[in-house]
Amino acid sequence: MEIHLIKIGIMSLNSTHPIYPYRKTNTTSTKTDFSRQPELVSYSEEFNKKNNNFLKGCKWAPDGSCILTNSEDQCLRLFNLPEKIYNRETQNLPPIDAVLKMFESGTIYDYCWYPGMSSAYPDTCCLASTSKNNPVHLWDAFTGELRCTYRAYDQSDEIASAHSLAFSLDGQKLFCGFNKMLRIFDVNQPGRFCTEQATYSKKRKNGQSGIISCIAPSPVDMSLYATGSYSKEIALYMTSSESMLCMLKGHKGGVTHIMFSSDGTKLYSGGRKDPEILCWDLRNPGTVLYVATRQVETNQRIYFDLSHSGQYLISGNHDGTITIWDTSKTSENQSTNGEYSLLSHLTYSGHTDSVNGVSLHPTFPLVASSSGQWHTCMDEDSEDSVPVNYSNDLRLWWFQ
Repeated sequence: MEIHLIKIGIMSLNSTHPIYPYRKTNTTSTKTDFSRQPELVSYSEEFNKKNNNFLKGCKWAPDGSCILTNSEDQCLRLFNLPEKIYNRETQNLPPIDAVLKMFESGTIYDYCWYPGMSSAYPDTCCLASTSKNNPVHLWDAFTGELRCTYRAYDQSDEIASAHSLAFSLDGQKLFCGFNKMLRIFDVNQPGRFCTEQATYSKKRKNGQSGIISCIAPSPVDMSLYATGSYSKEIALYMTSSESMLCMLKGHKGGVTHIMFSSDGTKLYSGGRKDPEILCWDLRNPGTVLYVATRQVETNQRIYFDLSHSGQYLISGNHDGTITIWDTSKTSENQSTNGEYSLLSHLTYSGHTDSVNGVSLHPTFPLVASSSGQWHTCMDEDSEDSVPVNYSNDLRLWWFQ
């Protein structure tokens, strides 16, 4: 895929002094052995410095040089991949500290990497975030400075905050989800100009209702993308058409995460307070190929991830465990709904609290996981709820 460099809002930067160093690694993903218990190789102690500063996911950069986290203190943190891992040294690694922090003034709803990001090319090193009462921000991943903003306005000409974000595969468009509305910005033209697409027709009373909570572009067709909503619906759209291609229904809770398989033939989806990750067959829309059962007892966005080959699916659970499924192995018997269940390939204890984020490294047999949720308890001498300290962690797991 050709990388398109972003030219708008680029900060002047001496690339000989990057925050994290570029390392030329083998671009072929290492075959990961998920049959063995992983080794905890590093972690961050940074999030336990404040009460209830729980994490809200973690995402490796496309080039694997660093990982990005979101947390309750309205801060995006960037952590470098430990230097020794480039040489496959995993013993006695020290805890990792954030090398960059980007603060928002409101709750961060969503964030995503620019898809062509490579630390060898500073222009491509950026990420987008959306937060309460703010426009969409494009951040420089070398300096932590704001490059530009993409501003949506409501009928009162007030800033409207996006609830979800996703770049197109070529990095030229930025999809933003709102209530019953999608707004699509040209990445190279920051500001308020965008294309609006209603997802629900009030007059016809059809379409995808509710807040668009997650967006995923197809990895094989740049004109195709999927959206999930808190109304428990998933829809497929084409950028060349304003009409919806199809609607997928089957979740028990609002959809919080969707992801295409690398060949574009399947779509995985998960919801809040919904124990099922559904795998939809896009060659026969509306058909669920199989179901992976996990433990989700919260309204949090609980991320899952897929290996590049599509063979392995990984997700955290509410009890602190992490489960991996082999998508080629299903139960022999169908459920009452005619769906097959994936058999758990490996489950291991990852954290002491709810695991809300998992992210597979693009080249190394390495998994990052994040944990935490809001906790309160009743003070014996007061009727008011008071925060309780729980472990909020970012951890790195080695699978070889």
